[in-house]
Amino acid sequence: MIPLQFLLMIPNSFLYSSAKQAISNHSSNLSTKVLKQTLVRQGFTYESETDTEVIPKLAKFVFDKANEEGDQSVTFSQVVLEVIRHLEGAYALIFKSRHYPNELIASKHGSPLLLGVKDGGVSILKLDMAKNNRGGTLSRPVSVQRALSILEMEVEQINKGKYEHYMQKEIHEQPESVTTTMRGRLIRGGSSKAKTVLLGGLKYHLKTIRRSRRIVFIGCGTSCNAALAARSIVEELSGIPVTMEIASDLVDRQGPIYREDTAVFVSQLGGTADTLLALEYALENGALCVGITNTVGSEIARRTHCGVHINAGCEIGVASTKAYTSQIIVMAMLALAIGGDTLSNQARREVIIDGLVDLPCKVKEVLKLDNEIKDLAKLLIAEQSLLVFGRGYNYATALEGALKVKEVALMHSEGILAGEMKHGPLALVDANLPIAVIATRDACFSKQQSVIQQLNARKGRLIVMCTKGDAASVSVGGSCRVIEVPQVEDCLQPVVNVVPLQLLAYHLTVLRGHNVDQPRNLAKSVTTQ
Repeated sequence: MIPLQFLLMIPNSFLYSSAKQAISNHSSNLSTKVLKQTLVRQGFTYESETDTEVIPKLAKFVFDKANEEGDQSVTFSQVVLEVIRHLEGAYALIFKSRHYPNELIASKHGSPLLLGVKDGGVSILKLDMAKNNRGGTLSRPVSVQRALSILEMEVEQINKGKYEHYMQKEIHEQPESVTTTMRGRLIRGGSSKAKTVLLGGLKYHLKTIRRSRRIVFIGCGTSCNAALAARSIVEELSGIPVTMEIASDLVDRQGPIYREDTAVFVSQLGGTADTLLALEYALENGALCVGITNTVGSEIARRTHCGVHINAGCEIGVASTKAYTSQIIVMAMLALAIGGDTLSNQARREVIIDGLVDLPCKVKEVLKLDNEIKDLAKLLIAEQSLLVFGRGYNYATALEGALKVKEVALMHSEGILAGEMKHGPLALVDANLPIAVIATRDACFSKQQSVIQQLNARKGRLIVMCTKGDAASVSVGGSCRVIEVPQVEDCLQPVVNVVPLQLLAYHLTVLRGHNVDQPRNLAKSVTTQ
């Protein structure tokens, strides 16, 4: 039996070795495979193919070697330091050993690591290794003092209440969550005072943001879709070019980030590994880093220069719903704040602020479509694929709606920019493939009407989302299903339009018998690289 027992959580690390003794004969750029083979030659066996198992084996090797050489005074921290010296990539580890019964050692790099403290308190030895695990001289263990964050939460927030699933509960909580996101941030003065937005977390950095050469939104998955939904309004009100970056792609290609850039990191939990790596990269390049997250005290909240908490409340379901809509609202308010010193768009800003105030009622109204969406889901229960076409502000809605269907209903779904329909996707259209088209009233409405006509001409099975009262303008008869939603200001329409697609994904998942709160192969905190 291996004497060192560990509680480990390591996401796809790559391990390298520059160890002494038997390992010293190999290159310092050893792959995981070579390191495994080296340990096998030392008599170790493996029970799995995971990289994770290498870590306790390596720890035992270090411990045994020290004892063979007569150094029985080797400390637990020395063993762990030697192990960590071989690790490359993101990891979060907690070490425990029967040889050191009163010690736990925590170490991390890139990935989030949270330590809970009870009222009675605990003593924990921490290693500050984040800056020095690339082969340099290792520092001795140091005591790191961290401020404790008290998480205050009502029991009702983590109970399902009258709902069957957390995802269902969180979809229906959106009128309240969007209200909380805006609370205290919208200032609606009298006739002599302009309406404006106050974001305290950006108070001392707005001038720097306004002078930026460009604004770069960086995120993954749903957070990236939320940023895409807000990109147009940020460009319009700020007058600053806005680009989008998927965090993993930015890091992979080492894309250009400049000192004159403002990099906005969007994340629900604030601990996504790829986003954190992109944040580290942007900080190294001198950009102003802004965080938008739902988690106070998260890694992104701590490491960015400034930011805004979305205050959406606890979200337990793996598939994000209310955090997504709150992220869009925060980024719309960010656009209002950045453009707040420009008189030419004052009227436009005030219209948007009025739209934000009315938004909770509009979301509540669209939630009344629940039974209608459930009936639609029954018609799609046996389908293998769903295409969702969107354009303008609602291209992001198409992507997010398709993502929700994909991740919880385990059904192939693809969000498509309607302007690209003729460049390949049109070949998929036939009488059997269900296609959803988002055609609410905005600058792209007439173009979406044309898309509907072209899809209908190819016998596509259409589901059209339109503004209330527009059913006659978009319906093409036959088997076409129309979903009518309330109209809001164009840049806020994605908040309303995504709700029927969230409901569709939820009902499809339940009807197909899948676990809606814990989808297959997915987790709430994404730490893979």
